[in-house]
Amino acid sequence: MTSVPEDLIIVGAGGFGREAVDVAEAMRSADGTPTWNVLGVADDRPSEPNLTRLSARGLRYLGTTSDVLAGAMSAYVVGIGSPATRRDLVGLFDRQGWSAAVLVHPAASLGTEVMLGPGTVICAGARLTTNIRLGQHVHVNPNATIGHDTTLGDFVSVNPAASISGDCTVEDGVLIGVQGVVLNRLTVGTDALVGAAACVTSDVAPGTTVVGVPARTIRAGVSA
Repeated sequence: MTSVPEDLIIVGAGGFGREAVDVAEAMRSADGTPTWNVLGVADDRPSEPNLTRLSARGLRYLGTTSDVLAGAMSAYVVGIGSPATRRDLVGLFDRQGWSAAVLVHPAASLGTEVMLGPGTVICAGARLTTNIRLGQHVHVNPNATIGHDTTLGDFVSVNPAASISGDCTVEDGVLIGVQGVVLNRLTVGTDALVGAAACVTSDVAPGTTVVGVPARTIRAGVSA
């Protein structure tokens, strides 16, 4: 019996939104049927270049998030890199009862006991080994790696070629920059930012920005 693709809306016309479309379009069921029918892309303030890029690949611009939320429900994914923006938009969809999809590119590698929360997007070339837990609306960009026994909280972004070692805890809202590295058994606190190519060698406090090798603090978190 041939399966029927499920309708899907991508929120975000920028780079990661269109990469999320690529992931969705690459997914197939066992009989070769597409897993998702991408209805189009919503964005509150799309740039003209991004609208042109959507049109060039035959993707419909569906209007703003308000326009989409006023229409028929479907599965959705927020394809926006900023954890804070993603969190705000997800709140709108959750309050309306929409269901978040999980997108995993067939060229990604997931080992045993890997759990993915709703709204997660795993791009081509990503590698997740074993006993890994990802929260809701996590983005794992191309060629990023996540080691054994690691937990990522909600709304984490792991940018291209970043590497999180084993036994790490990355809390909610963290962004790991391009080629950033987090060494074994470390914790990166809520809403922290690890800069591009930084190497984290000690725990990072919540709300802190760290850069360099070894990573040093350039913006301290705000105490409660």
